[in-house]
Amino acid sequence: MAIFADRSAGVGETEAGLSIIASGMQVVGDIVAEGIVKVEGTVRGSMQVGRQVLVAKGGLVEGDIHTREAILGGEVRGGVVASERIEVQPTCVVHGDLTTPMLLVQEGGEVNGVLRMGAAATEGAAVGIA
Repeated sequence: MAIFADRSAGVGETEAGLSIIASGMQVVGDIVAEGIVKVEGTVRGSMQVGRQVLVAKGGLVEGDIHTREAILGGEVRGGVVASERIEVQPTCVVHGDLTTPMLLVQEGGEVNGVLRMGAAATEGAAVGIA
């Protein structure tokens, strides 16, 4: 990860980065981001993330998640819509509906909600960041 932006990319072109909600940090409000958002702390609000949402073990999201890929290791209290895939790790508990064309639930992962899968499930659920 570079500290300074590469100006050779052209005017107005930026590379989507990594944002971290650190352990002990709480964000109240909606999050809109292009790149990757890793949640180690708490988010109370919806998340609309262009590339990937990572909820680490011990992380908490109270709100809906819309992204391309979600890797969930903590707790999610809300729906998750991923246009490519969702991974539910052994330490994860989801209290909400999942919508994705591909799903991986590892042994020990918990989902309490409705599951919608396949290409038809995510039609119209494309992630677009305004």
